[in-house]
Amino acid sequence: MRDERVGLGYGLAAYVMWGLFPLFFQLFGRSGAVEVVAHRALWSLIFCLVLLTVLGQWGELRRIFADRRLLTTLAVAGALIVVNWGTYIYAVMTERTLEAALGYFINPLAVAAMGIVVLKERLRPLQWAAMAFGAASVVVMVVGYGKVPWISLTLAASFGTYSLVKKLAGRSAGALPGLAVETGAVAPIALVYISYLILTGQSTATGGYTALLVTTGIVTAVPLLLFAAAARRVSMVTVAMLQYLAPIGQFLVGWLIFDEPMPAARWAGFILVWAAVALFASDVLVAGRRRHVAATLAR
Repeated sequence: MRDERVGLGYGLAAYVMWGLFPLFFQLFGRSGAVEVVAHRALWSLIFCLVLLTVLGQWGELRRIFADRRLLTTLAVAGALIVVNWGTYIYAVMTERTLEAALGYFINPLAVAAMGIVVLKERLRPLQWAAMAFGAASVVVMVVGYGKVPWISLTLAASFGTYSLVKKLAGRSAGALPGLAVETGAVAPIALVYISYLILTGQSTATGGYTALLVTTGIVTAVPLLLFAAAARRVSMVTVAMLQYLAPIGQFLVGWLIFDEPMPAARWAGFILVWAAVALFASDVLVAGRRRHVAATLAR
């Protein structure tokens, strides 16, 4: 019981940090989104390598490099997460935090869609209803708001595909060595880009601002490690419920702090996606309760 409470604390800390990310990335207004992503990838790798040394996990990293299939899978995951990072940072920097929040609300639906199309998984009735509400929210946004919410869709699609790739990788890689490989796959490109900016005089990494860019690696890795610690201690139902804290936090930051507009079409879209979230959460709770009852009766 105590272990579960500790796990819940880790999970809450991770998702609260993710929910407050817009406030952090607003600090990088003088840089372009690509430059921030390049620093984020490079410094995340360096931070992971330091932690691997401190925690003595280099053996697991070597094991990943010995498995070519796993190494390739994690490299693909790295490319996908960079697309996700870049889109998210661009959204925050261009005052579209609410679109980013919508994308992460849609994300569980995107993951479910990947399961249906690629893994041939079957959905339960409540899950189908959630998918329908999620699709309706996008249609309402397009028709009522006058444009396709491409930031939301890109975030949902990139992280949904990332989740699929990680699923295919299975539990073969721990959170820290896995993140090291993912960031390592894109770090050479990031280093070349940063070097190009420096050589052409376009780099914004000067003075104390450089230290701020370095912190992107720490801020990236810490919530992922907290999440990994939580996932080992709490049930999947708890993890499923916690995942909605991040977009709720992002929505509140975008609406209440950044004062981004909320026209009727956007409210309608959010209400529909919140209905989808409620249906999805209800299905998780109902399925969990049924499994608990079945396990109790089987004793």
